[in-house]
Amino acid sequence: MTELIVSLDMDTILEEEEVLSQLKDNVTFYKIGMRLFTAHGKRAVDLAHRFNGRVFLDLKIHDHPQVVAETVREAHKLGVAALSVHLCGGADMLKAASSVHPRPKLWGIASLEALRTRASKTALSRSVKTLARLGWVNGMDATICSGWQVSPLRKALPHLDMRFIVPATWPAQEGVLTPAEAVGLGARYVLMGRSITHAPDRLKAAQAILTEMRLSQK
Repeated sequence: MTELIVSLDMDTILEEEEVLSQLKDNVTFYKIGMRLFTAHGKRAVDLAHRFNGRVFLDLKIHDHPQVVAETVREAHKLGVAALSVHLCGGADMLKAASSVHPRPKLWGIASLEALRTRASKTALSRSVKTLARLGWVNGMDATICSGWQVSPLRKALPHLDMRFIVPATWPAQEGVLTPAEAVGLGARYVLMGRSITHAPDRLKAAQAILTEMRLSQK
């Protein structure tokens, strides 16, 4: 079952609260990235929790293994459901992160470039495959990548029960998957931001996207 995550890519707590209040009872998972978290920290996470939302804390962690492990522990104290980690940090860093218990889910970023492009170049595709495998064998719970990488990764790593988080847009936009296409590829989570948060009617946009995703899963 593919689930929607709405990105809270905004500057203020007031904007965050406005989006949360409009989407409550429809959306239950939100991404808080470096922009909002740097500005408001724990307050931004607590606000999402107040609206019964789960939080994906997208901080793109990449540091010394011990520092990363301590960061994962602190993320758990915040009560977030998931935390992003750069897979290019290497095996030692990933092992240190995944060895923390209890901890949030760890979602490994295979390539930021792959998130911005269809990523058809052989070198990039090879890099994404290597990083995705590195993450999986070192305890990551899912891989963040372009939707166009999902099928090649499943084909290249068929023995791994991999889960994917992919960005999507709505309505259709060249080079980026729609929510329905992401569902068809078997993505576990779909990340969407401006398609909802900048829509004239946020609730209507979210409901339309959720309906499209639900119908695509039948």
